[in-house]
Amino acid sequence: MLATAKLMPIIKVPDPILRQAAIPVAEITDGTRQLLDDMAATMYDAPGIGLAAPQVNISQRVIVIDCGKDDEPELIKMINPEILRISDTRTILEEGCLSIPDQTADVERPAEVEVQYLDENGASQSLVATGLLATCVQHEIDHLNGVLFIDHISRLKRDMIMRKVMKEMRQPTSRK
Repeated sequence: MLATAKLMPIIKVPDPILRQAAIPVAEITDGTRQLLDDMAATMYDAPGIGLAAPQVNISQRVIVIDCGKDDEPELIKMINPEILRISDTRTILEEGCLSIPDQTADVERPAEVEVQYLDENGASQSLVATGLLATCVQHEIDHLNGVLFIDHISRLKRDMIMRKVMKEMRQPTSRK
């Protein structure tokens, strides 16, 4: 990471940028690399394990992920990620989101995904992800398509979460 990485404000629901499809990165520049570093610093500070550019109010197809252990970071920076293959096997994991603070829900997703992306140097990479990493990759790519984890749960649970979030936002002593 660049020493000059800066923290960025994280956009919260119901901000409309979270529902918009992000624009592919046409050219990887120093600005793109700086964005990746800033996003990584923001994700670690939050703390979170994934962050998509729309969550920091930038409509670009860029994500950062680190599902490694605290003492063994495994930062992955993805530009224009695309899921190539998903497994038929499904898994359920509890998900949360930095843009939907303090709320979690069990979400069912494919247990394994293969994703292709560009790294920060413009080289094409592919990754087969399972477990938590597979869930995180899908969650962050969903953000690039204007989809939130609450879109994968029942309407009743989604409405309950949104009511809690909106109530929290109205509190004058809110921490967020």
